[in-house]
Amino acid sequence: MSKPRLAHSSRAYPFTRLRRNRASDFSRRLVRENQLSTDNLIFPVFVLEGENQRESVPSMPGVERLSVDLLVEQAAELVELGIPALALFPVVPAEKKNLSGSGAWDSDGLAQRAVRALKKAHPELGVITDVALDPFTTHGQDGIIDNDGYVLNDVTVEALVNQALSHADAGADVVAPSDMMDGRVAAIREALEGAGYVNTRILAYSAKYASSYYGPFRDAVGSQQAAGKSYLDKKTYQLNPANPRESMVEAALDIEEGADVLMVKPAGAYLDILCQLRQLTDLPLAAYQVSGEYAQIHAAAEKGWLDYAATRDESLLAIKRAGASLTLTYFAKEIAEEQA
Repeated sequence: MSKPRLAHSSRAYPFTRLRRNRASDFSRRLVRENQLSTDNLIFPVFVLEGENQRESVPSMPGVERLSVDLLVEQAAELVELGIPALALFPVVPAEKKNLSGSGAWDSDGLAQRAVRALKKAHPELGVITDVALDPFTTHGQDGIIDNDGYVLNDVTVEALVNQALSHADAGADVVAPSDMMDGRVAAIREALEGAGYVNTRILAYSAKYASSYYGPFRDAVGSQQAAGKSYLDKKTYQLNPANPRESMVEAALDIEEGADVLMVKPAGAYLDILCQLRQLTDLPLAAYQVSGEYAQIHAAAEKGWLDYAATRDESLLAIKRAGASLTLTYFAKEIAEEQA
């Protein structure tokens, strides 16, 4: 007996109804291609001097600057929630800033003390440190400048190596050069290997664009205020927003120089870059949902123009869908709380 034949060999309607798998909650869940997970989130935090100090960041609702003791307390919550790591950004007082940013590699500096305290209290929590000079310079640039204000590459790289080593000495698990200097990943990798820090990872800001989305962050760390400017021009070292191919070259160099993870920053407006990078490499990719992205979702939700939780989740899912292995986001703690 012959087998019954389908009336049509094609997958055309009505034999194919893509809405079938969307008809019920169980099937929508079963065929979901991407999902948010606390395991893939990193929580950026701001640390300031003093004890029992807590300051709100006006342009970033719900975000606070915390002194080391309070940060250690907050870190206990992050561990309990299952957040794998935090990214540490120091808020350096004006009297500790100078032209060369030499406070960046002070063994008793704010970042170094915070790292030691965090790793002592919560050794299982990953601590990622920012390697760049902008919190420590009076001009707010990420490196050492000449008389014309141009950021000098090679002397800055030497400073960044000192900074990265000081973080590794303090116990940082991951150093994250965010400066966009040429050759800094190789120099940091060589120095870490030479000092015996063979498992200290490098999260390279490989595709960091000269974006307008950074304003609230610069408000939080005080780099714009220190420079006395409402806008800091970093176009001579950060990428041009018009250039996708250039970021692929930057990423390829960072891979060759020994980066363990590559970063795209910002995330939401640069999903095409993230997607292209995923085609370039199988290395883990990070994306930073930056302060401006966070602030605009809050602002629109406060106006009643967007649903806060739905827009937040969709923005993070888009980053995941584009190829991010991990995401730095100020929403990390609340996402983890909801998933707990």
